[in-house]
Amino acid sequence: MDRLSFEEKTTVFLEKGKPFFFLINFDQTQLIALDFEEANRQGIYFDIKGCSNITKQKVLAPIPEFRTEPLPFSKYENGFNLVRQEILKGNSFLLNLTYPTPILNNLDLENIFYTAKAPYKLYYKDNFVCFSPECFVTIKDNFIYSYPMKGTAAANMANAEKMLIENAKEIQEHNTIVDLIRNDLSLIAKEVTVTKYRYLEKINSKDGGLYQTSSEIRGKLSVDWKQNFATLLFKMLPAGSISGAPKEQTVKIIKEAEQYDRGFYTGIFGIFDGKKIDTGVAIRFIEKTENGYSFKSGGGITHQSLAEEEYEELLKKVYVPTF
Repeated sequence: MDRLSFEEKTTVFLEKGKPFFFLINFDQTQLIALDFEEANRQGIYFDIKGCSNITKQKVLAPIPEFRTEPLPFSKYENGFNLVRQEILKGNSFLLNLTYPTPILNNLDLENIFYTAKAPYKLYYKDNFVCFSPECFVTIKDNFIYSYPMKGTAAANMANAEKMLIENAKEIQEHNTIVDLIRNDLSLIAKEVTVTKYRYLEKINSKDGGLYQTSSEIRGKLSVDWKQNFATLLFKMLPAGSISGAPKEQTVKIIKEAEQYDRGFYTGIFGIFDGKKIDTGVAIRFIEKTENGYSFKSGGGITHQSLAEEEYEELLKKVYVPTF
């Protein structure tokens, strides 16, 4: 679907008050908008905070332990060093660097969709499954909200919460993304305000889970926002938390450093339930490829980042939250 068709279709859905699902890849070259029933018929299942198009529940099976082939540190370091040089030149202040980790055993992606615990879940035609903790934006009662999530620490570390909250690098990273999202919302909304700053959330897993920090930012939309929804959406893409700042230049650096196509990973997906819009960022992502399965993950890089620490964060995110 091209951009014009996407805009026309989403406008019709919104004007009729008809619930629909939508999906946009990182490069904004693949656009999908379908009503709930058609998405189900095409093998696209979603569960967004309990709102789902699933018609029957699959019997759950245990998720096998991942046998992975981690990205060699030397390859990660090459990309990291390129990014750091660009940051030191002033071409970026924050950049989200990601890579795929190959999974060597076979997986049932549909079973992972049903079993994973996350507010934003998506299964796409046995091509990929996503179980994201991160909201992109919500729209309700003519207000738009965003919840950028930046800053991560292993929950099983001693004093993990205190270390994350007081870590200078994590504070800078979070502040940068809050400024970016505030600016993004200011393109389409008025009275943009940080209504809740840098609060902790825990994402559980069998190895202790992760603590992450988020903020809430709110803006007021015009009353006719439904007539321009797609235009407003594209002005904010790609999501700042998985690209960086300044956004346009940072995306160019990402492509040079990563040397792979993110596809739908780090795109967005969401629903209109008849009253409100709710969207998630497509992270925590397992994809089926010609060469097997891969888990795409990453993290934010600033001038204070250390390659070894960022590499370990990338690997720690290769898990399915089931607790």
